[in-house]
Amino acid sequence: MIDTITISNIDNACSRVIAATNRDLDRLIELGEFRADLYYRLGVFPIRAPALRERHGDIPLLTWFFVSELQHRLGKKFDKISTQAMDALTAYDWPGNVRELKNIIERAMILTQGTVLELGDWFPGPRVFNRTSSQHPEPGGETIEEVERAHIEKVLARCDWKIRGRDGAAEHLGLKRTTLQSRMKKLGIQRPTT
Repeated sequence: MIDTITISNIDNACSRVIAATNRDLDRLIELGEFRADLYYRLGVFPIRAPALRERHGDIPLLTWFFVSELQHRLGKKFDKISTQAMDALTAYDWPGNVRELKNIIERAMILTQGTVLELGDWFPGPRVFNRTSSQHPEPGGETIEEVERAHIEKVLARCDWKIRGRDGAAEHLGLKRTTLQSRMKKLGIQRPTT
C-alpha cells in the first residue's frame, strides 16, 4: 500500500523524483530510522493517498470500473453485481488495497457463470450479512447506474444539495457543473422537497 507520494526537484535540475512509501516517515524520523535530511529533500510536494479501508464508499464505483475494464479482455459481460457480493466487498478491510480489489474482481469474473457477478466461498471477506441493514436493498443486485445514482445523491446530501462553486457537489465529484447536472437529469436525481 502506498501511503505517501512525494514529488521533488533534484539539485534544481530538470529531473524529478517521485518517491512512494507505505511507512510513516515522520514517526521513523523520530525513532532515528529514517534520515531527516533525505525526507526534507524529497518532501517538496507530499500527497497522502488514503488506503481503501478508509474509503469504503469508493468500493462500488471501483468495482464497476474494474468490471468494465476487464469485461472485454475476459470475453464476459456483467449487467449486475449481486447485493450479497457488493455487501461483502464493502465490508472487507482490503489489506492488499486497490490491487487486491482488482484481483478479487477478476477472479470473480472468471468464476461467475451468467451476467450477475457473484463471489464464491473462496472470498476472504465476511460472508454473512443482515439484508435489513444492507446499504443495497434491491435483491437482484445493482447496475452501474444504481451505484452512480446512490453515490451522486450521497455527495449532494453531504453538500446540502449545493451543485456549483467551492465545496459544491461538482467539485467533490471532480466534474464540471454542467456534466453533473446532465448526469442528474439522466439518472432522474432531483432535490427532495421539504
